[in-house]
Amino acid sequence: MKESPVLQAIYERRSVRHFLETPVPRDLIMTALAAASWAPSGLNNQPWRFAVIWDKPWQEALAGLTRYGHILTSAAVLIAVFLDKEASYDYTKDCQAIGACLQNLWLSLHALDLGAVWIGEILKNKERVLEILNLPDRLELMAVMAVGYPAHRHQKSHRRPLDELIVVEK
Repeated sequence: MKESPVLQAIYERRSVRHFLETPVPRDLIMTALAAASWAPSGLNNQPWRFAVIWDKPWQEALAGLTRYGHILTSAAVLIAVFLDKEASYDYTKDCQAIGACLQNLWLSLHALDLGAVWIGEILKNKERVLEILNLPDRLELMAVMAVGYPAHRHQKSHRRPLDELIVVEK
């Protein structure tokens, strides 16, 4: 198989839950968000919107909405990703586009030597996130990424064999 930086990043990337207490330069986050914004979307509607949370008091407020709060407060920055319902034309396709956006975000953060973990459990309190951040209810929270410099890169993972995942091949 041909060596590819994209494939290498896909296979190397891991969820990072432990971060160094090192600030992350804003330009790195903006670079990652720019890459995230290049995800495909139906009709090129680009339904994603981002909230970038640097300040600890705001991180702590969001941390109180999830049992993984300790991860949120240890990160250098949080990136909340929303679906803009006013930009949406098909909910399912737009949720899929947000997923592609999140994958671009994750891979670009990895390429910039940053680590991240996707906190989905906070979605049970998505309305409270809007209230805390004073955002309009046309936005629907899709994910919160905790981002920082990894404290280590010892994460291991495995995947099921493809023959367990392919349901038909004709």
